[in-house]
Amino acid sequence: MVNSPDDEKVDAAVTLGLLAAWALHDAEELATVPGWWRRELPALRERFPAVPQAVWRRAGSVDGREFAVAVGAMAAVVAAASAAGRLTGGRSAAYQTALNAFGLHGLVHLAQAAAARGYTPGSATSPLVVVPFTLWARHRLRRAGVLRATRPRDLAVGLGFAGAATVGAHAVARRLTGRGA
Repeated sequence: MVNSPDDEKVDAAVTLGLLAAWALHDAEELATVPGWWRRELPALRERFPAVPQAVWRRAGSVDGREFAVAVGAMAAVVAAASAAGRLTGGRSAAYQTALNAFGLHGLVHLAQAAAARGYTPGSATSPLVVVPFTLWARHRLRRAGVLRATRPRDLAVGLGFAGAATVGAHAVARRLTGRGA
């Protein structure tokens, strides 16, 4: 007997797996971001002179403690989205948006590595964890009949969600570490 899409259930590996995949990816970033910026910032400034100096100053000013707190704040966002996914059998718009944002985030890491012509923090786990998990989870949601159709606008929303969550996490981190106004 062949299962119909309605017989498929979205298990915890799909929904809570988002948090696990995110944790693996961000462990790489936690281990590499501060040192990488210190080493690479001069070469990046030289290679990309059109980037405003304010961007380079901000990027170079993130210390390990602030970054770790920002990762913790982002963990709360991803955990909430994963839990929403679990509670709704994968139907949650918040979960699906976070899943799409995670996958797009991985593609951004790969683009950054290509632009930098080498390793950038997050670029090792993006092709090994982020992108494959996202594709697998979307496949499972589709088989279960709960994946919302993705429109071009949804891609913009996903990237916007990822960007807003990142900016918000860093704002929280600056406030908690006493580095922000």
